Amino acid sequence: MLFTLLALAGTVSATALTAAQGYTPTTGAQPRKRLDPLSRRGIDAKRQIVLPSAFRSYLDTVVRAQVQLPAYMYDILWSEDPTQMTTDGIATSGEAYRAAMRNGSSVAVGTCGLLQATPSIAGLSGGSWLVYSLAQSNFPEVQDLVFGENVTGGYSRWNTEYGTLTLYPSTNDTINAEYMNQTVVDITGKYNAGWPVSIVDLLGRSMGRHFLNGTTKTNFFDNDTVHGAGVLFSDLQNVPTFVSRQQPLPIVVADGWSKYPYGPDGGEAQGSQVPPTNIIYEFNAYGVIRQLVAFTPIQYLGTTNESVCVTNFEQAAFIIGSSSDYYAASNSSVCSWITLVNESFTQPDVQLDVALYPNPFQGAGNGSFTEINETYLSIVDGGNDGEAIPIQPLLVKARKVDTLIAIDVNAEANDYAAGGDFIASATRAALFPDAYTFPPIPLNTSTFIAKNLTRRPTFFGCDTPETPLIVYIANGGPPAGQPAVTNTSDDTWTPQLIEAFLDQTFDVATQGITNGTVGARDTEWGSCVACAVVDRERYRQGIARSGVCETCLARYCWS
Repeated sequence: MLFTLLALAGTVSATALTAAQGYTPTTGAQPRKRLDPLSRRGIDAKRQIVLPSAFRSYLDTVVRAQVQLPAYMYDILWSEDPTQMTTDGIATSGEAYRAAMRNGSSVAVGTCGLLQATPSIAGLSGGSWLVYSLAQSNFPEVQDLVFGENVTGGYSRWNTEYGTLTLYPSTNDTINAEYMNQTVVDITGKYNAGWPVSIVDLLGRSMGRHFLNGTTKTNFFDNDTVHGAGVLFSDLQNVPTFVSRQQPLPIVVADGWSKYPYGPDGGEAQGSQVPPTNIIYEFNAYGVIRQLVAFTPIQYLGTTNESVCVTNFEQAAFIIGSSSDYYAASNSSVCSWITLVNESFTQPDVQLDVALYPNPFQGAGNGSFTEINETYLSIVDGGNDGEAIPIQPLLVKARKVDTLIAIDVNAEANDYAAGGDFIASATRAALFPDAYTFPPIPLNTSTFIAKNLTRRPTFFGCDTPETPLIVYIANGGPPAGQPAVTNTSDDTWTPQLIEAFLDQTFDVATQGITNGTVGARDTEWGSCVACAVVDRERYRQGIARSGVCETCLARYCWS
């Protein structure tokens, strides 16, 4: 296979070079633009312009469930005063396509509209595919995004027929050779311009074919299509629903990896997991945030000094590929990728299983920033620290998040969630008490499993108003009477499997509990979520819980 690929190196069309050029960073003397590090500008604008009507629409949906609500819910959700509005956030975990699949059928259960009233949504690994592709496609229904139905304006559907995490997506060896040859050619311009390249550049180019606008099922292997090369993360700022603040601020989370010893093949020599004290990086439409305290505008990602400005480094596919780079923890599975990069480019001192970013924070900060002296940041899948639910950015005190919906689809026990990544998030938050607040949760997976906390939605923090109230929804097993679908480990998907998966994720997220019976759908579930959303503002106004909110929180709160 490799020899065939190399033999094809001289047969690339001229139009394919457009992809290589589009992927290559450029340098110039443009002034660097300073922005608010936590993107408060966009979130504050959303609060002023969008949230009043968004919460009213959400309330209309909740009311349709015909559950009598306490008067204070109407007062809070109908308020036009930004200081009296609640702030929520959503974090969607990793696990490849399983994390990317979400169901949009929420009107009937009273949760429709909540996403539109959410200021921020964070994704990690497979969750980053969902977050970015939703944002770039003008925020369609997930079914439309996956299947391509009702998607207009140049937006593309996902290409689920081809595995995202495989080196060879076709069953035809010749097509695979051409595919990988083109992927190498696409990143050659970046290499020739003096930038290091790694397997994450190859992975990013694959992400472009699967999730970025412009690639379809019919042109997936077409080398005359640029497949997202030149599509920048900051391009999200021009998407209509982003401009109008109708969609949440999309956040992609990844881990720092650079202070650990590595073997000669680029893999880690001692251990395979990033410790909880690692640096977490946040990529959003405005900038990159390092560990809460350092910020660089995303348009100038790659710039490391004030005299030379770099643009075009913030390739969207490279960033979501960075968040998906779990290979750094399992190097043996990608030896052929590393061999391919090694044989295509001369880089004797470059680590090949991480994403490499010129360090914009070099020399800045203090000793707690382990990468302070590194020329390049080494960035990997945000789940390599065991925290595959990207809730850390939403726990930042400065963001003032009241309610956080944490979606856990990690594969811990029989490919189902067991609470381990949620526990890891709590452990890390406790290490940085000045930055984060985290409610009490069980600190062992045996409690999560024994108490069915991954088999039904659970609220954490009901009695700790100084922390966000976390609505934890985990993929801990199929609903009662249904076959196992959502624990699939497939990387390629048939339409039938996708439909079954979307249907079951909807049931998992909305089944609730009735009379203590796991799997019996709670007809008050939509109202219970709304009660959680307004609970912190209720507390600030000194109002006691009452009615359905009192009974809902008694039913769902962990104590």
